[in-house]
Amino acid sequence: MAIPAPVVRAVRCSWHWQWQQLMGGLGPADADGNYRRPEGAFTEPPPLPTAGDLVAGHRLIVGRSCPWAHRTWLVWSLRQLQESISLVVAHPDPDGGLWRLSPPFQGCDTLRELYRRAGAPPGSRATVPVLVGGTSNGILSNESARLMELLDHWPQSSTDTDALAKGDLQPAACTAGLEQWRDRLQHQVNDGVYRCGFARNQAAYDRAETALFACLDDLEACLADGRPWILGERLTLVDVQLFPTLIRWELVYEPLFGCSRHPLWQYPHLWSWRQRFYGQPGVSATCSPSAWRQDYFGALFPLNPSGIVPAAPDFSRLMQAEAPFPSCRQQP
Repeated sequence: MAIPAPVVRAVRCSWHWQWQQLMGGLGPADADGNYRRPEGAFTEPPPLPTAGDLVAGHRLIVGRSCPWAHRTWLVWSLRQLQESISLVVAHPDPDGGLWRLSPPFQGCDTLRELYRRAGAPPGSRATVPVLVGGTSNGILSNESARLMELLDHWPQSSTDTDALAKGDLQPAACTAGLEQWRDRLQHQVNDGVYRCGFARNQAAYDRAETALFACLDDLEACLADGRPWILGERLTLVDVQLFPTLIRWELVYEPLFGCSRHPLWQYPHLWSWRQRFYGQPGVSATCSPSAWRQDYFGALFPLNPSGIVPAAPDFSRLMQAEAPFPSCRQQP
């Protein structure tokens, strides 16, 4: 028997109201429905450590599914900082809405406990990445953009390193390009996919989606001259910042966040760029496709209330295949 139309309308209205409440807990929005990422608790950049600080030890706490933690993890890996900074992997607890530390870290079972012990303001979010250490052995920073810059200049415990591990992912000759692209990527791509997925209405989604694909179009044009990296011959923090978003594209952002105007293979230069970055030493070890999908589809209940994790393309084939039919994409 068909459900009466008034009942359908009532249920739909009720569900929409509940969805808005749930989305408010997932991520705040402004009056126009645009997602706005909350500020962190420990955003001031810490100073570079001294030799004595290095002896005391530092820890970089990351989560496998978090793209903001991923970009700091990438700098840590590319710079080969394993001897001076230990890596701690936190695990998501979707039911509790928090990150768990197993085994416990500094006597804390959760990241929230660690934040409170470090003096985080009440109600502040306990997020990854987190750099812990120094003479106080407390939280030094959880601002991923600043941590990328800090880790690029972090002193090595060993002098036997290759050119990339010696740092300088922010070459002086690229200062203008670094500032321009990093600001744009942060707003239109890194945060842009979330602005699409967490938009509260059609207009907010349309604004975010248009800006996202306009930036991808410009990145594709930038790489079309044959350069290996976005700013030229050298891999920089711009490349590092872009990679965590694009590596999750087909597995998360396209199917779950509605970033589906063009599949990534229709950007052949970005496709090759992604494979080139993935092939850098240590990068593949930072990628956990099964964890990404389980955490996103399983934890973001307002976006996927069934909890079903759908089938996905074979990740290993994505990292090896040539982009098919690149000429079929129509410019908007």
